[in-house]
Amino acid sequence: MKKAVVYLLFSFGLMLSCSKDSDISSTGSNANLKAGNLLSTGASARDLLSTDIYDKFLIEIDYVTGFAPTDEAIVNFEAFLRERTYKEDIEFKYSSLSSPSEETLTLEEVVDLEEENRSEYNDGNTLAIYIYFADAPADSDDEDEGLVTLGAVYRNTSMVIYKSTILEIANRSSFVSIADVETATLFHEFGHLFGLVNLSTESVNDHEEIIINDDDKEEGSNHCNVDGCLMRSELEFGSSMLKQMEKNTSKGLGSIPDFDAECILDLQKYGGR
Repeated sequence: MKKAVVYLLFSFGLMLSCSKDSDISSTGSNANLKAGNLLSTGASARDLLSTDIYDKFLIEIDYVTGFAPTDEAIVNFEAFLRERTYKEDIEFKYSSLSSPSEETLTLEEVVDLEEENRSEYNDGNTLAIYIYFADAPADSDDEDEGLVTLGAVYRNTSMVIYKSTILEIANRSSFVSIADVETATLFHEFGHLFGLVNLSTESVNDHEEIIINDDDKEEGSNHCNVDGCLMRSELEFGSSMLKQMEKNTSKGLGSIPDFDAECILDLQKYGGR
């Protein structure tokens, strides 16, 4: 599974990253019953965005006790879904779980936790989403390089949010709140579930960022190459960005990046707003 930088926050060079699609399959005995939720990231873009088949979201949020999402981030998240999809019926279901007592979590361990704890799957006209809020960081974090992972998507309806890392990052800044970082992470990762960019989908216009992989070859990063877009692999929240955030706030605007015009075209292509 490849890694890509998502956010560059603060002047001391902290880097935040998100995971790309990992094509993780299920080995559970009920795999056939859950087949609609065991697809590749982006494969359900049209189902998520439109009401062609599913007209309701059931969002199951499992969190380790003490690491629940903030109320503000969930309010922002619901508004985001209503703005970008045609779903009007959105239900949240919360469960508090005991800690797995791990210092770090591999994505495979996250998958195991989902298979152990997830209770909601697609049913009738209801499309189920699973989000796990973890109390441990990703095992791929590299503190020496300043690389940390805030969230990851690994199936068409599955996501992990590394809440302990979000708390650590947000508490280092006087400018960015926990809810801000949490909101941006939820938005960005859900953008990948929408298929952005080129995850089981094809963009209207070419706007995928190109990176050099470990074999020194060019490849797409599944992130946007348009400056300021929510789906950029790297955003600089240095002094200039903080000034812009403060300026936006003074005008009553949100500080969280939004989709650029190219990403919105892609959402509309697959049935979104």
